[in-house]
Amino acid sequence: MDVRPNQTIYINNLNEKIKKEELKKSLYAIFSQFGQILDIVALKTLKMRGQAFVIFKEIGSASNALRTMQGFPFYDKPMQIAYSKSDSDIVAKLNGTFKERPKKIKPPKPAPGAEEKKDKKKKPSSAENSNPNTQTEQPPNQILFLTNLPEETNEMMLSMLFNQFPGFKEVRLVPNRHDIAFVEFTTELQSNAAKEALQGFKITPTHAMKITFAKK
Repeated sequence: MDVRPNQTIYINNLNEKIKKEELKKSLYAIFSQFGQILDIVALKTLKMRGQAFVIFKEIGSASNALRTMQGFPFYDKPMQIAYSKSDSDIVAKLNGTFKERPKKIKPPKPAPGAEEKKDKKKKPSSAENSNPNTQTEQPPNQILFLTNLPEETNEMMLSMLFNQFPGFKEVRLVPNRHDIAFVEFTTELQSNAAKEALQGFKITPTHAMKITFAKK
C-alpha cells in the first residue's frame, strides 16, 4: 500500500547510537536544502529508536527530499525514507503550536560574555560583504574555504553535505575555531561545482554558509 504524498517524511534505519539532539541537528543540516522545515520529530523510546519524522512546509519539498536522499549513507547507515502515514496527527499538533516551533531549531544561546566576542568577529565579515571583491580574489583550486559556520558544526555534518558531489576527498576543521573549515576535492572543477551548489546554504536558520576558494 502506497501512502499518499504529504509534507511529512518518515525515515528509519537510522544509527541508534547517535544522541537525539545531534541526530536532529544533522537531519536539519542535510534536509533544509530541500525547503523550509517546520519540525523534526525524533524519539528515543525503544519502539521509535532509529526513526525520525521530518515535517516540511511544502509537499514538493518532502517529495524532492524523499527522491534525492533515499539510501543516502547517514552515520554509516543507508536511510530508508517514505511518506509518513500519520502526517495528519503530527501536522495538526504542529499547527496548534506553530509559533513556538522555530525556537527548537535555533542553536543554543551563547554564555554571557560570548555575545561581545561574536560582535567583534561579525564586524570584519560585514566589511567583507560590503566589498564583493574580497570573496573572489583567490583563483579556483580544489580546496574550498568555508566561513560563517554555526557553533554546532561538526565534521560529520559537513561531510554529509559535500559528500553528495563527485570528487569529495575530506573535510578539515580548524582547531579552536568552530566558524571556519576547509573541504578538499580531487579537481578544481569538482570543487567549483560544490561551491556553486552550496553557496549560502543555511546549516541553521541564522547561518548562511559562505564559500570561497582557499589561499594556495
